[in-house]
Amino acid sequence: MTTEQTLAISCEFFPPRTDKGVLKLHQTREQLQILHPTFFSVTFGAGGSTQEKTFETVKEIQKHSGFDAAPHLSCIGSTRENILKLLQDYQAHGIHRIVALRGDKPSGWAGHLGEFRHANELVEFIRTETGKHFFIEVAAYPEFHPEAHSTKADLDFFKQKVQAGADSAITQYFYNADAYFRLVDNCVERDIDIPIVPGIMPISNYEQLARFSDTCGAEIPRWLRRRLKDFEDDKEGLQAFGVDVVTKLCERLLEGGAPGLHFYTLNQAKLTLEIATHLGLIVNA
Repeated sequence: MTTEQTLAISCEFFPPRTDKGVLKLHQTREQLQILHPTFFSVTFGAGGSTQEKTFETVKEIQKHSGFDAAPHLSCIGSTRENILKLLQDYQAHGIHRIVALRGDKPSGWAGHLGEFRHANELVEFIRTETGKHFFIEVAAYPEFHPEAHSTKADLDFFKQKVQAGADSAITQYFYNADAYFRLVDNCVERDIDIPIVPGIMPISNYEQLARFSDTCGAEIPRWLRRRLKDFEDDKEGLQAFGVDVVTKLCERLLEGGAPGLHFYTLNQAKLTLEIATHLGLIVNA
């Protein structure tokens, strides 16, 4: 892989909750700027629980980094009025990208699900209210959404988001490249032609990864689970092994035509930079 190829490299953060976290994220973002990312995205808590912190983080990135910031916007539990206010605020601060998601219900949520039930309704609303101002990213699932009743239903929902106006998609993370390529092939068969960028999760902690995966439905292959457990008392060994595994995954994805990589950084730069270095993605290092 050479740096001359045009790839959509992006990095995802979560909004920090403390002053120490804010400083740490600032340092992480500065380190990752060497990748010359297309954008930095910032997550949005279940039911909009991190809305204010997401907004502050996005504004800081947009103003000081020199790179585009893309706030996640989830619609579950929200109203059209609240979503429109957010969109207007983002427009006013020069934000031109949105990651539009249905979102997950907060734990113990018993309230109203809001005026939007599905992400395609949110995408359609953004297009209706703001025209082409925003480049809209949506989610895709190589191993299928955990709530999908069938493969067909999952792909039908994805096509609805594209028809509503999505420009590009970012996938849930995965460790089986074949799942990604099957998704792309299925989309081609359904005349879905937007870029589908694979989401990449560096491996830093087995217990944390297993917990995330069990929650979101991402599969950790059995062989990988067993090998990671071998490093239970060896953090450095686990991370070195993880870098090797994820680098080989990325190499296969890029060789197979993936249009880029979206790194789920967990607000850490080290492992993403190591993987990017092995891939030859570091620009002007």
